[in-house]
Amino acid sequence: MGKHSLKNGSSRRNIVAAAAIGVGAVVALPATAQAAQVQVPGTDISVDVPEQVLESASAYVDANSLTGAATAAQAAAAPAAVVSTGQQIADAALSKQGSPYVWGATGPNAFDCSGLTTWAYNQVGKSIPRTSGAQASSGTPVSLNALQPGDIISYYSGASHVAIYIGDGKIVHAVNEGTPVQVNDMNYMPINSAVRF
Repeated sequence: MGKHSLKNGSSRRNIVAAAAIGVGAVVALPATAQAAQVQVPGTDISVDVPEQVLESASAYVDANSLTGAATAAQAAAAPAAVVSTGQQIADAALSKQGSPYVWGATGPNAFDCSGLTTWAYNQVGKSIPRTSGAQASSGTPVSLNALQPGDIISYYSGASHVAIYIGDGKIVHAVNEGTPVQVNDMNYMPINSAVRF
């Protein structure tokens, strides 16, 4: 290879960009194509490389130098994960961790136990009964070994307390006066039943 004289930063950037995508792989693509930013190793220069070129260049360029770009390209191309309605309910309730317990409160800043469950369900457009007893006697009964995030677990023989199952044997609930909304093991109290709406 002959010597090359770099006269300014843009010439250097163009040469580095061509090297980053591989010899002979420079392709003009429409402006709407998705691109990933590639950091040129050992420099402070980064270039936008279209995904199609990035895929072609991987055969010519060290894979380690494309790690960031490949990750960005994969993230851009990956389909969005589908989140179930039950998980959305659980996530809404989890977002209120630390909120104070206030008897009769239904949010958005303070809750009692059934106020939290009612509020979380409302966040996904579902209307459920307001009280713990009515929640426990409504919906479809669910066995404890079939629980899914968003299911409501009632506690004590009179269903005087309810919580939202969040998965992995855990619940989120507004416990009682002086205790903020928190996550606990689902067996934190004696379980009465579980329902799904």
